[in-house]
Amino acid sequence: MTQPASLPLQHQIALVTGASSGIGYGVAEALAAAGATVVINYNREAEPAEKLAQAIRDKGGEALAVQADVSQEADVQRMFKAVIEKYGTLHILVSNSGIQQDAAFLDMTVEQWHKVIGVNLTGQFLCMREAAREFVRRGPQPDISRATGKIICMSSVHEVIPWAGHVNYAASKGGLMLLMKSVAQELAPKGIRVNSIGPGAIATPINLEARDTPQEEKDLLKLIPYGRIGEPADIGKVAVWLASDESDYVTGHTLFADGGMLLYPGFVGNG
Repeated sequence: MTQPASLPLQHQIALVTGASSGIGYGVAEALAAAGATVVINYNREAEPAEKLAQAIRDKGGEALAVQADVSQEADVQRMFKAVIEKYGTLHILVSNSGIQQDAAFLDMTVEQWHKVIGVNLTGQFLCMREAAREFVRRGPQPDISRATGKIICMSSVHEVIPWAGHVNYAASKGGLMLLMKSVAQELAPKGIRVNSIGPGAIATPINLEARDTPQEEKDLLKLIPYGRIGEPADIGKVAVWLASDESDYVTGHTLFADGGMLLYPGFVGNG
């Protein structure tokens, strides 16, 4: 079955964690527009997730909101069980949930460390594992997708760029890089593709305090050679491509969508 170019994810079930706001919201919208049935995970606030699900249904799509704390194994297993009971299987996981709890290294508490690692790294492991188990259980569906399953981790430019004052966050993303690559290596023979997206500065609530005045935005733009702050829709487009057969020969890579932040603009003019 060849899918229409405008609906490359038709007949596929996608789960997006942390999809009630920010990047996850934009990814869920993009996957739905590409034809996928979208499961919108949220942790605390049901209303934004339910509104997004209804907006997708109003446009003729199919969506479901499901609560789960991705740092808790029982919650993750309950969420995947609900998805499979509702739709029969899963084809795409976008493991997006992430948090920041910033502090100077000398002042950072072990609670701040564990909270960020728990969501940003352990949560990725738990969701990736459950998705892979379902892909293996179901087996290939070549009429729907060339890959048996697709996993997309939401990383950051900070899997590469050190970030003083955010060591728990940077450590979680650096760890995610090798988690993703190691899982991709292990699962490729099973027909499962695993990749990451590495956003740069994206206009979301998590970084509002870094851009909520004209001077702060001007300072932030100094780090972005392309000259603009990204939008969640920019990441959604990347997610659609990585989830589609157009990227079928791509696995084990982080695709950075960062406006050039990794070009180290501070070195323009010899630094």
